[in-house]
Amino acid sequence: MDDIYIQKVLDGNQDAFRFLIKKYKDLSYSYAISVVKDEYLAQEVLQVSFIRAYTKLSTFKGNSKFSTWLYRIVVNEAFKILNKRKKEILINQEDPINPQLSTDVMNSKSEVDYQRFYINEGLKRLGPKESLALRLFYLEEQNIQEIVEITGWNKTNIKVLLHRGRNNLKNILSAHFTYNQQISQQ
Repeated sequence: MDDIYIQKVLDGNQDAFRFLIKKYKDLSYSYAISVVKDEYLAQEVLQVSFIRAYTKLSTFKGNSKFSTWLYRIVVNEAFKILNKRKKEILINQEDPINPQLSTDVMNSKSEVDYQRFYINEGLKRLGPKESLALRLFYLEEQNIQEIVEITGWNKTNIKVLLHRGRNNLKNILSAHFTYNQQISQQ
């Protein structure tokens, strides 16, 4: 289906690109926020990425899926913007996750909502590469080869990032729950 819209865009129908934006914006945003950790920077990443994808669409050869090609642009732009801003991301694993941040989730009765909230909060505290690797592998269920295509990292690097990311996420969540147990016992 993407091929039809890609061809329409290449034939001069600018509106056809809206379909691709609508289809891929949410997952693209998820990848961008994993890297830049800031909602406004993530939106900037998406804008730059979609403009770049639109202007470079003629270079898409179809050797991979369109989504993989687009996500690679998003990831590259996210790291470019992060480096350009020279924004230091301070990761403090000692601070507990504050459930007050999302009253909607906390008012929900669903255990899945609780789990999703804490996992996303934990991912925010990881470094950009670890966070992105975990999100791609576990939440988006991409295999190692697909992650290689999206990020440009080698397989060994991805495996190391996944291992380190899992350990760091475990430490973040353990620290949070230990802290909450101590508070509730007082």
